[in-house]
Amino acid sequence: MFLELLQKRRSIRAYTDKPIEQEKIDQLIEAALRTPTSRGLMPWEFIAVTDDNLIQQLSKAKPHGAGFVKKAQLVFVVCADPSVSDVWIEDAAIATFSIHLMAQSLGLGSCWVQIRERMHDDKQTAQAYLADLLGIPKQLQVLSMVSIGYPAEEKPPHSRDQLPFAKVSRNQYGQKG
Repeated sequence: MFLELLQKRRSIRAYTDKPIEQEKIDQLIEAALRTPTSRGLMPWEFIAVTDDNLIQQLSKAKPHGAGFVKKAQLVFVVCADPSVSDVWIEDAAIATFSIHLMAQSLGLGSCWVQIRERMHDDKQTAQAYLADLLGIPKQLQVLSMVSIGYPAEEKPPHSRDQLPFAKVSRNQYGQKG
């Protein structure tokens, strides 16, 4: 069942106008909060954005790779506090992926939007833009956004023969078979 979920999950960047039911939003929040973290420190925090005006502004977080967010019905902004854990990036990345998998399991499409180390424009980082827009405290860093909605596009799973099995070694690097 888990492998099937991974097989079907694709990055979806086109969404219908159908609102996401509150029950599904609550399940997505629970999935994010159940994500494992290093030493159980839970450095992440989440902002679940459903306000259309804010979503429109989130789509402008960076010049490339965020425009499609404006069609989403829900956007998770995934933040973390580096002072809580030295592996906050990894913990926030795992949480981001948990949100993706939960969205897929609920029949929703989703796409990761990288924020960390990206620029909003020539003078401001995407992090600073989102902090100003959403009132994010200075101690938090934004790793990503996840756009979510009912898919308006269908992408077939990647076939098994497309998988890069040559990237797998057995027992020692370079040992195949």
